[in-house]
Amino acid sequence: MNKFLKISMIIIGIVILLTLLLMIISFINHKIKLKKENVLFKTSGKLVEINNHNINVYISGNSNSDTTLVFMSGGGTCSPTLDFKTLYSLFENDYQIAVVEKAGYGFSDISDVDRDIDTILYETRESLNKAGIENKEYILFPHSMSGIEALYWANKYPDEIKGIVGLDPAVPKSYENMKINYSLLNLAKFCADIGITRFIPSIVDDSSAIKYGNLTDEEKELYRTIFYRRTATTSMLNETKKIKENAKKLESIDNTNVPMLFFASNGDGTGYEKEEWRTFIIDYISNKTNGEYKVLECSHYVHNIEYQKIYDESIKFIEKIK
Repeated sequence: MNKFLKISMIIIGIVILLTLLLMIISFINHKIKLKKENVLFKTSGKLVEINNHNINVYISGNSNSDTTLVFMSGGGTCSPTLDFKTLYSLFENDYQIAVVEKAGYGFSDISDVDRDIDTILYETRESLNKAGIENKEYILFPHSMSGIEALYWANKYPDEIKGIVGLDPAVPKSYENMKINYSLLNLAKFCADIGITRFIPSIVDDSSAIKYGNLTDEEKELYRTIFYRRTATTSMLNETKKIKENAKKLESIDNTNVPMLFFASNGDGTGYEKEEWRTFIIDYISNKTNGEYKVLECSHYVHNIEYQKIYDESIKFIEKIK
């Protein structure tokens, strides 16, 4: 028995040492790659300082438009600007486009600033202001978690919002009974921080923006560069920890009736079954006098898959609410 225990302890020790060695190798490799990728990690947007950290705002399209379309990313989307590119590029001839990359996303700084809904909204609005957006008549295009921020915005500052086009958006009920695995999120952060994700390229290559969107090869390479820097960041985790509280805060004041068009996916990628996920969206929008919805037979990142249909329906919606 003693001999068996000794052998077991030796094996366990070897496994631990090998694991530590692999982690060290991964971390060194990650740091070397990050340094090499610095030449690629450059924004074409504007960096503005908010709350002692830089926020990246991408602006394109028709600056003479009387409406600005603001694209708001889902939780954990590493590169909002590239993630939305397939969709917003369809609008650029007619409308001004703005993508605000929240703290910890894209080219924005990673920050430990609190992620309560009022702080997030303040940073978004102030970023647009500092970036030089003069037209404050916004149509919001929120994806997933940003649905909460967009609806809160419409409640707090209704004069700024002409309408909301929800890209499979979350609503308060989406988070009421959601179980969030914080241990798994912390593990994902650890793996990203030491570069383990680099050894599993399928993770980033299966991203909807790369798999379904119309990014160029150069844009795909940039997306990968950003992914290895902006996966499960401190800001993203803090946002997730606050999301239930933020959703409740929205629900407590929600009486907005700005025009809304919501696109609902089949639930794949949300953590919910199709009917349950769609019920959240349909029930919410059915209680709004100016709300309508469209069902899409695709997964959660609808704007990279059904972008043409979303564009066509959005144009009809925008023309109707002008």
